[in-house]
Amino acid sequence: MSGFGNEFASEALPGALPAGRNSPQRCAYGLYAEQLSGTAFTAPRHANRRSWLYRIRPAVVHGEFREQAHARLDAAQSAAPSPNQLRWDPLPLPAEPTDFVEGLHPMAGNGAPGSFSGSAIYLYAANHAMQDRYFYDADGELLIVPQEGALRIDTEFGRIELEPLEIAVIPRGVRMRVMPLGAAARGYICENFGAPFRLPDLGPIGSNGLANPRDFQVPVARYEDHEAPGTLLAKFDGRLWAADIVHSPLDVVAWHGNDVPYKYDLRRFNTIGSISFDHPDPSIFLVLHSPSDTAGTSNIDFVIFPPRWLTGRDTFRPPWFHRNVASEFMGLIHGVYDAKAAGFVPGGCSLHNCMSGHGPDAQTFERASAIDTRTPQYVADTMAFMFETRLPLRPTRAALGGAARLQGDYREQWLKLARHFNPEQP
Repeated sequence: MSGFGNEFASEALPGALPAGRNSPQRCAYGLYAEQLSGTAFTAPRHANRRSWLYRIRPAVVHGEFREQAHARLDAAQSAAPSPNQLRWDPLPLPAEPTDFVEGLHPMAGNGAPGSFSGSAIYLYAANHAMQDRYFYDADGELLIVPQEGALRIDTEFGRIELEPLEIAVIPRGVRMRVMPLGAAARGYICENFGAPFRLPDLGPIGSNGLANPRDFQVPVARYEDHEAPGTLLAKFDGRLWAADIVHSPLDVVAWHGNDVPYKYDLRRFNTIGSISFDHPDPSIFLVLHSPSDTAGTSNIDFVIFPPRWLTGRDTFRPPWFHRNVASEFMGLIHGVYDAKAAGFVPGGCSLHNCMSGHGPDAQTFERASAIDTRTPQYVADTMAFMFETRLPLRPTRAALGGAARLQGDYREQWLKLARHFNPEQP
């Protein structure tokens, strides 16, 4: 895949992958050959995404799609973007049976699926398996970030089992079925409308560091061959559609290509940092990025803040006060974020739009200003992340008044910052 330098292949039955050609006149085992194209046919070779699937029935076999009453996935539900700093409490776990699609809660978005630019951000909370229900997203690829509870994601390419501190990326259009492996599961999703996520270039870092390509895992082919009434759900242009289907669409016996689902363990990230002074930009924590049409500027970045050593001498070690041309949506998977003393808890999230000032709260500032920086500090109990995008993020109306409770007093934490200025004391 682009940015990973690999093409992958897997077969569940010996000889199911044709030798030397993609679409033979007759496929082994009576299978159908089908190509999945994640980019334009004529995209440059290094950026081209496509896979060949050898399946029991082609993907076209289903009933007529009917639009569903699931307004929460409608991009028109977005409110006007705001320069206000926003923060939310965690999404409550559902009390009634709720599957993965039913448990999607849109929080913010920008761009549009039809423009192949921008993104949408969701929280999810589910406690029920998608029984005879299958889902694909025609609008974008899905970056899934679990926060509580493991998931089993059965895809056309095979199975991914995902736990907190791991992430998965499901390419645009890939069909899947999701099941919580415990009583309930909760987390975050970034829906990427733009260029597929890839590993960033390392620049002066060199050939090693950050996320290593060999740590990304792809599924092993497995297929379902059973006939039973079911529902195929499709997200298309911000709407949810449903079609009847009488077989499992997860019937791919073999596949090869580079447009494939994958997962990554965030604990394998090789963190880079300063060993002299100052706090580097958060781009040193970049895991994946979706490039835009402007060099050096991403459609969206996925950044993490993992356990790490802080060693800067005479340096304010937490993230400093800043204003950014990009817009930032943050979440906390585990532990404590070192720039916040309270209020930002696992499962919660915050939004700081373009040029909105943000940074450590008053308590964190006072503590970090007084520590002895001659001693290295290990930040152990943490895993925060950020979806950073070049376009302003529009919070949804549901996010401003829905199940994820908006913290009305978030901005007050900065009003507690004391005045320290004294012109008589350098």
